[in-house]
Amino acid sequence: MSQGNVLFFLTGSIACYKACTAISRLTQAGVTVQTVATPAALRFIGPATLEALSGRPVFSDMWESGRALDHIECARQSDLALVCPATGNTINRLAAGLADDLPGALFLAWEHRQKPWWIAPAMNTYMWQHPATQASVARLRSWGVHVIEPAEGLLACGDTGAGRLADPEKIASEVLAALARK
Repeated sequence: MSQGNVLFFLTGSIACYKACTAISRLTQAGVTVQTVATPAALRFIGPATLEALSGRPVFSDMWESGRALDHIECARQSDLALVCPATGNTINRLAAGLADDLPGALFLAWEHRQKPWWIAPAMNTYMWQHPATQASVARLRSWGVHVIEPAEGLLACGDTGAGRLADPEKIASEVLAALARK
């Protein structure tokens, strides 16, 4: 029996490999996980990995034949959406309300007042601290989006500071707790 349905977005960051741990943990806990991967995310992690971890085909192209309305159905069927890792590009696009890609279309089709939408940012410290990113995060929060704060530490680029993806076990635990409250 499913413990809930999570729409799990992966966007173009090296932290995609860490997000796989969260997907695995959620699936092992009985959560139905539908992965959605941007083309940039698929440069870091392959669809076969995501399908193996979730047990479901990856949704990555809203223009794929036969999938024209899948962004609406995915939004309807899911209890919680999580963008993990959420890049600066994705955060800024969501805050601008752009819907010319899969994350944007799903974001606008989401029932924000009834179901939670979460982001787990991962990016370089300067990208995280940039006024555009911070303004976008503030705007998303004002719309009810929950932000799992990035961790501090050594980043893939060699810099040290805020911007690391939060611990995947922590992310999975928080999602499981939220699903238990629904």
